[in-house]
Amino acid sequence: MLYHILYPLHTDFAIFNVFKYITFRSIYATITALVICLWLGPWFIRKLTELKLKERINGHTPKTHQGKSGTPTMGGILIISAVALSTLLWVDLENLYIWMGMIILLSFGLLGFVDDYLKTIKGNMKGVPGRVRLVAEFAVAALIGYILINIPGFDRSIVLPFFKNISIDLGVFYVPFAMLVIVGSANAVNLTDGLDGLAIGPCTIAAATYLIFAYVTGNIKAASYLQFPFISGVGELSIFLGALVGAGMGFLWYNAYPAQVFMGDVGSLSLGGILGTVALITKQEVLLVVVGGIFVVEVVSVVLQVGFFKYTRGRRIFRMAPIHHHFELKGWPEPKIIVRFWIVSLMLALVAISTLKLR
Repeated sequence: MLYHILYPLHTDFAIFNVFKYITFRSIYATITALVICLWLGPWFIRKLTELKLKERINGHTPKTHQGKSGTPTMGGILIISAVALSTLLWVDLENLYIWMGMIILLSFGLLGFVDDYLKTIKGNMKGVPGRVRLVAEFAVAALIGYILINIPGFDRSIVLPFFKNISIDLGVFYVPFAMLVIVGSANAVNLTDGLDGLAIGPCTIAAATYLIFAYVTGNIKAASYLQFPFISGVGELSIFLGALVGAGMGFLWYNAYPAQVFMGDVGSLSLGGILGTVALITKQEVLLVVVGGIFVVEVVSVVLQVGFFKYTRGRRIFRMAPIHHHFELKGWPEPKIIVRFWIVSLMLALVAISTLKLR
């Protein structure tokens, strides 16, 4: 909005020329989202408490989690609001990629909201039936994939990191691939959201990493120099991701151990969906496995646990899955698990960023 209002004034007032630059607007989108979360956080938490939107602990977590029962949840609404407001304030509203991100942010957020509502207000701990939720997620993800393949000049190939000029053309299979990336990412973050600040930390780090990729991909000189695929307009996603980084840091202020509020499915599904969508748009889908390595490990731990349990008729690999619960039952203090997962997430992000040169 500010871009459309203030940038045209640069012909008369040179100071407004700064609104031309994505870097400037990304920085202030980050600050705006951060301020919104910090400012509205206390009021928002009180409202969640008044509306009795409080966490209900099921029987699939360690006994130490019983003390978390009653903590306000659905804090993802605050994240989504901060990201949406900050993004709309600083981006070029005519950019298609921004609206694709908004579709995922709001639709997956709405699905998570319904799931959280059923659990907190209705007492239905299963929430939205698994099949119904997956169908809804795949439908929205299919829409994003369809939009992408209909953008003139969009390449349906997968770029392989660490290699020069090596890609795999998916052709008609691109939309199903896009669906798997978006839905898989959303549910991986959802599985990780089990400890105070455990999910929002890696999400924020991943968003910051893809902010760099989006800027490089949308800058013809940088993309050419670093041998990245240049995609016109993708640079605006840096602003969207900057808002996500700011909102993540602002939410972490209240979500850090011991958490005053949980993000709920409304937050985890929308954030995970965004990461998958941005990975597709920037043509860095494979790198999402590296950037989101923590989320991948969480999912794999659940798959291995369930598969091994069924195959051996009752035996387990981990004391409890996802794997962060395994470490809890081994006696690791919750803050130690969280910080160590953040450290690993940061290291993986640095490895992913190194591919800017390793091509």
